Amino acid sequence: MKRKNIPKQTVYIETTVLSYLTSRPSRDLLVAAHQQVTTEWWENWLPLFEPFISSLVIEEISRGDEAAARLRIEKIAKFPILEITNGVRRLADTYFGAIQIPEKARGDTYHFALAAFHGMDFLVTWNFGHILNPRVRTVVQTINTVQGISTPIVCTPEELMEVEDED
Repeated sequence: MKRKNIPKQTVYIETTVLSYLTSRPSRDLLVAAHQQVTTEWWENWLPLFEPFISSLVIEEISRGDEAAARLRIEKIAKFPILEITNGVRRLADTYFGAIQIPEKARGDTYHFALAAFHGMDFLVTWNFGHILNPRVRTVVQTINTVQGISTPIVCTPEELMEVEDED
């Protein structure tokens, strides 16, 4: 079923999605399944959305093996980049103060802030520790509600895949 004259929904693609998309197949069955789902979503479902990234995503995917980093960068080369504004910084700092996650995970609050501040419909990630975590999402939702900011739906690529009816 094709959509007619319906604007594409926006999706902020967090770093872990690109890692799963481009890494060598894992021997860990769960990771391998996530990799396979990510590839299928990227190829078949992502075109239904308007994708966005940020300079933080670019910074994070540029780390590590040079060839792997280059492949990750190629995958998002044409995607619009959301700006890290003072509003995004303040929102990320508010999240960080309320969520109580380790300093090394502060970037995760920026992914949330970027997606919320810029009005994204979805934030897609495989980060279960500090983004998909229900406690974290509840805190972010509460802060956003108080500040009058819409909270994007936070989900995995698998959750953004439509299931065909078998009628």
